[in-house]
Amino acid sequence: MLTKEQIAKRIAQELKDGYYVNLGIGIPTLVANYVPEGMDVTLQSENGLLGMGPFPTEEELDADLINAGKQTVTTLPGSVFFDSATSFAMIRSGRVDLTVLGAMEVNDKGDIANWKIPGKMVKGMGGAMDLVASAQNIIVAMQHTNRDGESKLLKELSLPVTGLGCVKKIVTNLCVMDVTASGFELKELAPGVSIEDVKAATEGKLIVNGKIPEIEV
Repeated sequence: MLTKEQIAKRIAQELKDGYYVNLGIGIPTLVANYVPEGMDVTLQSENGLLGMGPFPTEEELDADLINAGKQTVTTLPGSVFFDSATSFAMIRSGRVDLTVLGAMEVNDKGDIANWKIPGKMVKGMGGAMDLVASAQNIIVAMQHTNRDGESKLLKELSLPVTGLGCVKKIVTNLCVMDVTASGFELKELAPGVSIEDVKAATEGKLIVNGKIPEIEV
């Protein structure tokens, strides 16, 4: 199975020159460490930073430079800082090419739940609602099952919905899947993981066409 770092590294393979990319809280923040060398990608953090770099070394640590998850980050030459209104104007106006989000659940229609578990205190929905409503492309980084081994790739969401029909691709610790009109289409398998393993861990409709290659990380 893939580690969180390997999930982020695989998602980094989806980046393209010229992309403006928003990284959500959790596994998605790790993608900043794996931007391919020489690629021109601008990372946007919804708390007001454009031009975010990888996580800092101990020598680079600056407590004033943080991402939306309150983790310390670095900045790249040409980076800029601004208020939340400007940040969300970028998001809402469709200027973000790719958004990478974590998720508690995704169903086989591309609906996502990632902001609230009933009965548990939350500080707020953050920028999730704006991101799923405005992003041109959404990739989800998540664990395939919960702590009890139950699938998080479902037929129907059990948690409050964040966005409908918005997820395009999912990278989990088990596999890579595209979300199609027919369901989850299996595209790649993590090393040591079989198609049967993915089927057993996926409640939603899973489509398997031909030989499935191994994820290269």
